[in-house]
Amino acid sequence: MWMENGEPDSLEMLYDISRLMTGVDREPEIGTVLKLVLDRVARGLEIIRGMITILNRSKGEIAVAEAWGLDAPQKNRGRYSPGEGITGKVIETGNPVTVKRVADEPLFLNRTGARNGEEARDISFVCVPVSLGAEVIGALGIDLPFRPGPLDYELRILTIVAASISQVVRLHQIRTEEMEDLRAENTRLQAQLRSRYGTSTFVIGNSKIMRDLFLQMEQVSGTAATVLLLGESGVGKERVAQAIHYGSPRADKPFIKVNCAAIPETLIESSLFGHEKGAFTGAHIRRKGCFEQADQGTIFLDEIGELPLPAQARFLRVLQEREFERIGGNETVKVNIRVIAATNRDLRKLIAEHTFREDLYYRLSVFPLVVPPLRERKTDIMLLAEYFLEKFSAQNKKKIYSISPRAVDLMTSYAWPGNVRELENCVERAVILSGDGTIHSYHLPPSLQENQQGQGDRRQTLKEVLESVEKELIAGELRRTRGNIARAASGLGISERVVGLRAAKYGLKKGEEP
Repeated sequence: MWMENGEPDSLEMLYDISRLMTGVDREPEIGTVLKLVLDRVARGLEIIRGMITILNRSKGEIAVAEAWGLDAPQKNRGRYSPGEGITGKVIETGNPVTVKRVADEPLFLNRTGARNGEEARDISFVCVPVSLGAEVIGALGIDLPFRPGPLDYELRILTIVAASISQVVRLHQIRTEEMEDLRAENTRLQAQLRSRYGTSTFVIGNSKIMRDLFLQMEQVSGTAATVLLLGESGVGKERVAQAIHYGSPRADKPFIKVNCAAIPETLIESSLFGHEKGAFTGAHIRRKGCFEQADQGTIFLDEIGELPLPAQARFLRVLQEREFERIGGNETVKVNIRVIAATNRDLRKLIAEHTFREDLYYRLSVFPLVVPPLRERKTDIMLLAEYFLEKFSAQNKKKIYSISPRAVDLMTSYAWPGNVRELENCVERAVILSGDGTIHSYHLPPSLQENQQGQGDRRQTLKEVLESVEKELIAGELRRTRGNIARAASGLGISERVVGLRAAKYGLKKGEEP
């Protein structure tokens, strides 16, 4: 009987392992407990190495979950398919296997690469299934110094250990499968983001000033340098920040956005740095701040010029040391983050007014990028307008095919003080108002109409305005019907004769544009 070979030691080992299993129901404890189990088995059976392998049901792959006596590369190489090698056979059949000398066993794959040379001739191997009910979920295997006699004692000990750890192995299996699914979903979404929102769509433009900006963005994306984005409100600084993040090695890590102007001054430090339970009234639980949430990824701090001075001092330390303490706590939290900040204010002026720290400014402006206003990139206006037209047509389930020449004139001659954001809102409004598949000038906001009127010496009369709208409507319908007057008349709800007369009056022939 196996107990006769060392009953007291065996019982003590099994008792210790059963105590380790008590109350293990929290995810952070799973890996630690399995390592402790292997450590106790190693001491109790004097093994050379041991490993717990678990079947990933979604991938159909067996991998080493925890190991004793294997380094990280060896552990990572320990992957099998069900039925493959000794481990795969045990998991596929649910039957244990003992091997006297691994060098003499053709099924022994040595996938980890740990058993090489003469050592392999002096190793025995025991592998037992880890089952939950009738389902085999993993295996427990150990390498032992060569033993010429039967391995029944070790086999029975491992069988009891495997039964003891089955619940924890199940938890580990579920956690691993969930994490694999999350990684696969994350990879899919990130690929989708890169495909849909690469630099060409995050930040749209083909003007020389934008091509220069794209070049600078490409240069800085692959680095960990802090970036300061400067530019007027609405120019698209957040989109530039997103493009830099998703074009960087951190693309699959968090991208956390913080608007410093939108958070009350009394809450800004808690939002950024987090707080401990009981740090202030209402702090019922520990809360991670934005810096912790952005660990390994990028944090984008918009309106950085609005950050209060006390928070600036703490933020400076994060930039310098990549560490901080939560509000009400003493524990130092270290983070690996990339910082991108943005402002539409003159930070040098704020420094002179003693509302912004000069040392923080120099820490932030490692790589400053100026995002130009829309009035300086007029050739990009219609490129952006077409993008927004497609976007909002899809959102509103409408088929808007074109922008009339008159509307194009108004859009390209306007200064766009609200920049890209104003243009986006303008196109969204026009898409909602359009009912004939075209955005006309009268679908645009009054500010654009007034701008056009202001460029002349006098305001247009009512007759001139009506004639302008009539000309645009008829020209658009003739263009849509490729000059077919009968179809254009039907679309406009008037007679062919009237369409012909108005087309002649305005000099429109065969769908020509006004």
